Amino acid sequence: MTRDVLVVGAGFAGAVCAERLANAGHPVVLIDKRPHIAGNAFDTADAHGVLIHPYGPHIFHTHDRSVFEYLSRFTHWRFYEHRVRAVIDGQLYPIPINRTTLNSLYGLQLSEADAAAFLERAREPRHEKRSSEDVVLSSVGRDLCDKFFRGYTLKQWGFDLCDLSAGVAARIPTRTSDDDRYFTDAFNFMPAEGFTKMFECIIDHPLITFVPATDYFGVRDKPWKHVVFTGPIDAFFEYRLGTLPYRSLRFEHEHRPNTQYAQEVGVYNYPDLAVPYTRITEFKHLTGQRHPGTSIVREYAVSQGEPYYPIPRPQNEVLSRQYRDLVASTHGVTFVGRLAEYRYYNMDQVVASALARSQEVLRCI
Repeated sequence: MTRDVLVVGAGFAGAVCAERLANAGHPVVLIDKRPHIAGNAFDTADAHGVLIHPYGPHIFHTHDRSVFEYLSRFTHWRFYEHRVRAVIDGQLYPIPINRTTLNSLYGLQLSEADAAAFLERAREPRHEKRSSEDVVLSSVGRDLCDKFFRGYTLKQWGFDLCDLSAGVAARIPTRTSDDDRYFTDAFNFMPAEGFTKMFECIIDHPLITFVPATDYFGVRDKPWKHVVFTGPIDAFFEYRLGTLPYRSLRFEHEHRPNTQYAQEVGVYNYPDLAVPYTRITEFKHLTGQRHPGTSIVREYAVSQGEPYYPIPRPQNEVLSRQYRDLVASTHGVTFVGRLAEYRYYNMDQVVASALARSQEVLRCI
C-alpha cells in the first residue's frame, strides 16, 4: 500500500484536510479535476487586470473564532462588510429587509418600534415552519415575501418557497434597525491578496503534492493509505441509489472601462422573474482593488452543469441519508464538504467540518 493519503478536490474542504494531514506527518496527494486550486473560491485577474471570482462571489464571514484563527495562518485580511441591494421596479432597497427598506418601499417614516409593529401586523404566523414559505410569511408577511423572496427563490432554486426546506429562508434575517450589513458575524474579512493566494499558502507544505486536471475515477484503484473525498457523494457511489439534485450556475462576465464603480454596493439582487439573472456582483467592492475600470458578473441559476448547491428539499434529504448509510459501511474513505455531505454549508462551515474530519482521519490512519 502507498504511504500517501489521497485528497480529492482542492477547494476549502480538500485543502484544509490536506494541510492538517501533512502537518501531522502524512504525505498527501491532492488532486482536482480543474486546472487550479481553490475550487469555486478561485480568484484571478481578468484580461483587464481586475481581480474577479470566475465562479461567483465568495465572501468570508464567521462567528467561529477557531476557523478565523486557523485561516489567519495563511493570509492577511482586509476588513469588509458585505452589503446587498434588491432591485424592485428600478429602485434599490436594502436586503435583508430593515427599517430603511420598509420606509423607502412604502413611503413611511417608521421608528424602530414602529417597524417592529409593522412587521408584526404584516406577518402570517405559521405554528409549524416546514417550508421556506412558512418561514418567510411568519417573518414578513405576503407582500414583502412576494416582492423580495418568491421570484428570487424560484430563479435561484427552480422551486417555489413552499417546495423548499425551511432552512433556506432561515438564513436571511429581518431587522427593525437601519443596519444594512448582509452578515453580522464577529469576523467579516476578505483575504488581502485574494483567495487563490491564501490557498497557495495552505497547501505550501513539503508533504503535499498537488496534481491538477486529474479525475478521481482515474486514480481511485491505486492502493491509497486513505481517501478524503470532497466531490458529490452520489458520483462517488456511481449513482447506485439515484441522482441527487444539485443547482448549477452560469456566469456572464463583463468589463466596463473608465468606470470607477457600476454599483453602490457589491451585489444587486433581482427578485423580478422578468429579469433572467439572479444577481450582479461588482468585484472591486469585495476586493478593495483600485483600477480605472470595473468588472461585473451576472449570475444565472441553471439545472444542468457543475454542481454548486445541494437543493434543500425533504425528498432530497431522504436520498442523501441513504447515501450516508453507504458511507458508514465504506472503509478507508472520509467524506467532507458541501457536495460530499450534501449540506448547504457556508464557507466557514466547510472549514470547520474539514478541521473536525481531518482529526477523525488522523485517529484511524
